[in-house]
Amino acid sequence: MTANPDAQALQSFLGPLFADLEGTPQFYDQKPLLAHYTSIGALEAILRNNELWFSNPLYMNDLEEVRFGINEGVNAFLSSSTLEDACGTKERAALLRHNFSFYHQRFDSEHVIDTYVFCLSEHDPADHDGMLSMWRGYGANGNGAAIVFDTGKLVPRDGTPLIIARVDYASTDDRRKWIADKIDNLARILSSTSIPDDKLSFPALAFFERLKTFAIFSKHPGFREEREWRAVYKPELDLQKAFTHMIDYAVTSRGIEPKLKFKVQPLPGFIEDDVSLEKVIHRIILGPTISSPLAQASVAKMLDHIAPVLKTHVVASSIPFRAG
Repeated sequence: MTANPDAQALQSFLGPLFADLEGTPQFYDQKPLLAHYTSIGALEAILRNNELWFSNPLYMNDLEEVRFGINEGVNAFLSSSTLEDACGTKERAALLRHNFSFYHQRFDSEHVIDTYVFCLSEHDPADHDGMLSMWRGYGANGNGAAIVFDTGKLVPRDGTPLIIARVDYASTDDRRKWIADKIDNLARILSSTSIPDDKLSFPALAFFERLKTFAIFSKHPGFREEREWRAVYKPELDLQKAFTHMIDYAVTSRGIEPKLKFKVQPLPGFIEDDVSLEKVIHRIILGPTISSPLAQASVAKMLDHIAPVLKTHVVASSIPFRAG
């Protein structure tokens, strides 16, 4: 058994909970081209307002995916006999569960409403057409556009509340197994480390943080062809409240929704001084249903007014698809 650990030692002991992330592509390791499929109206708004609108996961189409990860993990943690045995006494187990429930409830009441996600699809450099499934699902059924961002033009900064990473695809059974394995990891840590009662909040928080990341960045394998990456704003990491002025709302076809209206502009300490949409947009692909010369000319006129430098970045998808 290890002597009572301090906070730094606890961080190292809890490392196995995050070890699997080492094999997952992160923005810091890879900087791919990432495409955002959207409508022409949204393209105009993005360029005119210099904003990318992040959505709350509770309003996303795959709400059930996020809810599944959190709910399954919370239920498994609170009912785990393995964790209770690892704690040594029922009193310590109750204290661990109490700490975990506190972090879950705080997330549920304070953080989840201001957690925001921007969805993108990994894009091959030679691809001038986009993916038909993405046009149908997210690009206005072929009548929209794909904005391709070059993430190589972005500089990662320490302390940022924005996390960019690839989505993992796993079946329901595989995700339940992942949760069970993480609980076993934590049980082994609790069994081999003399964590005092007043520091049981550390393992509880570490497990919940790993669970949140898992829930937000995992999805059913039926969506695998989307090759999704996500940029996620986590309010609990925004210690300086540097991004809170961007939190707003939008009235949509689904009613009123919270939004993070992310300004693509310098932000001291977080976003480099020369960042701009013109710098990070690699290509704009017009959807296959609006790829006519007339549509291309109309988009060129739009860009003349709001972003003329991007006119040379526009291509038209050649996929022979016309919406019925």
